[in-house]
Amino acid sequence: MNTSQIKIFITGGTIDDLNYERDVPQNHQSLITGLLERARITPDYDVEVLMQKDSRVISDKDREIILERCRNCTEDEILITHGTYTMPGTAKYLGNTHLDKTIVLFGAHIPANRDNSDALFNLGTAFIACQLLPKGVYILMNGKVFTWDNVKKDFPTGYFKEE
Repeated sequence: MNTSQIKIFITGGTIDDLNYERDVPQNHQSLITGLLERARITPDYDVEVLMQKDSRVISDKDREIILERCRNCTEDEILITHGTYTMPGTAKYLGNTHLDKTIVLFGAHIPANRDNSDALFNLGTAFIACQLLPKGVYILMNGKVFTWDNVKKDFPTGYFKEE
């Protein structure tokens, strides 16, 4: 198992209680750092907020920012918090670049600050997956790992599945 530092990029989404149908607070404080403390994560990590957006408003310009930060960071293991609506699109955008890094996108169907949230579970399993998976781009949701080129969200059920 690799013991190097893991980079965490925060982009927003439901996991961080962001929803474009509501007004997003101007100085939104990410819930992810508190979630990391609650999960008692022990691998060394560094957190960077890239944006605070509902994924329905993530653009290719935003994806380019995510790509550039992944490309230019020194870490080879990267976690990206992301809203579930367009997570497969961002995974495909990153996957098509064939970066020589392990990148795992994850999020939640219920915000981290709400009862019965899946955020803590998805965060913990994303940490494990990032350390064990070979280089590539993946989506991890609800205990399943998907490759960037074989995943879609099933909107009626809210679950991810292979294409």
